[in-house]
Amino acid sequence: MKLTEISISKLKSNGADTIHYDDELNGFGVRIREGGSRNYVVRYRLGGHEKRYTIGAVSVLSLAEARKRARKALVAIDEGKDPTAEKATKREAASLTLGTVASDYLEAIKSTMKPRSHVEVSRHLLKVWKPLHRLAIGSIGRPTIAARLREVAKDRGNTAANRARATLSAMYAWSIGEGLCEANPVIGTNKMDEGKPRDRVLSDAELAAIWNAAPEGDYGSIVRLLMLTAQRRDEIGSLRWSEIDLKAKTITLPASRTKNGREHIIPLSPEALAILKATPQRLERELVFGSGGGGYSGWSKSKQAMDDKLKGVAAWTLHDLRRTGATRMADSGVQPHIIEAVLNHVSGHKGGVAGIYNRSTYEPEKRAALDTLGGYIKTAIAKAQGANVTRLKRAQVGK
Repeated sequence: MKLTEISISKLKSNGADTIHYDDELNGFGVRIREGGSRNYVVRYRLGGHEKRYTIGAVSVLSLAEARKRARKALVAIDEGKDPTAEKATKREAASLTLGTVASDYLEAIKSTMKPRSHVEVSRHLLKVWKPLHRLAIGSIGRPTIAARLREVAKDRGNTAANRARATLSAMYAWSIGEGLCEANPVIGTNKMDEGKPRDRVLSDAELAAIWNAAPEGDYGSIVRLLMLTAQRRDEIGSLRWSEIDLKAKTITLPASRTKNGREHIIPLSPEALAILKATPQRLERELVFGSGGGGYSGWSKSKQAMDDKLKGVAAWTLHDLRRTGATRMADSGVQPHIIEAVLNHVSGHKGGVAGIYNRSTYEPEKRAALDTLGGYIKTAIAKAQGANVTRLKRAQVGK
């Protein structure tokens, strides 16, 4: 019979799956399942096998639109294409998300990279690109990549954005070779201008102003801890209670949470310890700061709100606190290799062959260095408030 909107509405199932074919368009029909659902379908033969392609639900598509799609499918079939197979391929591609491909890629390249490099690449793909993890890898376009790169540059700086860009591009190149996608959407996105290496060191007055402007709550506590410990933003922002030992007065970052893949012990000065003791431990939450499933987030909004109230400090970043802490420790007489140990850098005394034999963690020296930094910041704050404070004579810490 010729299918019409009226005739379709009168069709009934005979108790099993039934297909009513159209007299006007060969192979086109309406399939009524035993449960009552109705779909437009096309029956065809390809490679000696009879197949059936579902076009869409009767409740969603008009008869005219269904016929139009059926004709298009039949033309493709005449050209040797298989719409059923193409549909399955698209469904499979949709299940290949950036997150799943990133995990496969990291496993595939693990044996070819140095541990430190693999840690860095993992951080890019699993943390920086996490907002795109649920998207199908083949559906992500250049505008989406470019927008995320702008966010990264704003939050972490142009250099960080460029490194994350290079890592994602390498992953896409591997994915194309594995047949997981057809194109690399990173190609054509703009590389950020890194300019000269940043060397901003905050003055004592600026340190005091930032300390005093730090708001109550998680963000303010993080900012002050960054000042006192000279650690990286995400290391403190994703701090866990299990990493803190208030009795021993230390933070111990596992290798999985450090940039160089090495466990890192951070002694806590009295000032840093006081902040953590005053931080409430939330019921059934292992992470010290933030909410939800991860560590602290919303960095840009929090810093902007703080900057709106902060006077006398221009164009500063959270990473400047780390550089300033290292500089002030040096100014106070802390030896370079101890500062490197505080920062968890692998170079100098701990780099290359020397590092193989020198396994010292310098914990007593690091504690003295961070106590010195805490005292330095405390003095800067007191002076900013008008106190008549004379800084102690420069000492050789960690000689």
